[in-house]
Amino acid sequence: MNPYIEILRPGNAVMGAIAIILIAIIDKTISIPIILAMLAVFFETAAGNVINDYFDYNIDLINKPERPLPSGRISLKSGRNYGYLQFLLGTVCGFLISYLTNNWIPFVIVLISDVILYLYAYKLKSTPLIGNLAVGFMTGFGFVFGGFTINTPEIISISIFLGFFAFVMTTAREIIKDIEDIEGDKAEGAKTLPILIGTKIPAILAIFLIVIDSALCPLLYFYHIFGVYYLAVIAIAVILFLYSAILILKSQDRETAHKASKYLKIGMLIAFVAFIFGSF
Repeated sequence: MNPYIEILRPGNAVMGAIAIILIAIIDKTISIPIILAMLAVFFETAAGNVINDYFDYNIDLINKPERPLPSGRISLKSGRNYGYLQFLLGTVCGFLISYLTNNWIPFVIVLISDVILYLYAYKLKSTPLIGNLAVGFMTGFGFVFGGFTINTPEIISISIFLGFFAFVMTTAREIIKDIEDIEGDKAEGAKTLPILIGTKIPAILAIFLIVIDSALCPLLYFYHIFGVYYLAVIAIAVILFLYSAILILKSQDRETAHKASKYLKIGMLIAFVAFIFGSF
């Protein structure tokens, strides 16, 4: 794969844009602002990925030496500038959305995202729990961004609910990823939660968040936001969520944490599919 595509983590960037697609499907609408919102989230997510790789260069030499920067396929300077370009593209998309809709909240959301994503990569990532919350917040922010792009009271309310779901589950996954990356983080001198207090309590915190989100999932059906098809598909996601919780409860070694993180990611993708099915 071309290193300039690989460093964007296009899968993650597309997954971020899915939030906008889901909101559009729920509202059964498509428009130029919606398309721009998809592009904005893609570019902002890609920017966060690239700038994070830039600041994590030394850590990735241990944890992920095959990545474009530590492997030398992209220079540090080129990687940094490439990240800035993604930020610029996302910000331009946000401005165009607000200009076309005469609603400046989407542009403000993009500007806030620029700041949070850069601060996360520069400082917050190594701050105990705050870094995890920042990633979760940004994931949930995508749904809210989509809601304010469409800008109807009903869609804004639904987007906030879905944003909260994404925030909680992503935060849980980020805590588990800190457990997985503890060796490289220690070598870099980072102060993540597992490094400071051990892996058991962070694992329990992640499990608590997973259980909360799993319990919230049926509410989207019972409050008539989604139909019965949602309930059938989301059950699969909940099973994966709870299985991940069981895995990380039993053991907090790197391999188990990697498995738990992977199953959470798959579960979230299935949850997104459930949102689509539930809209019909």
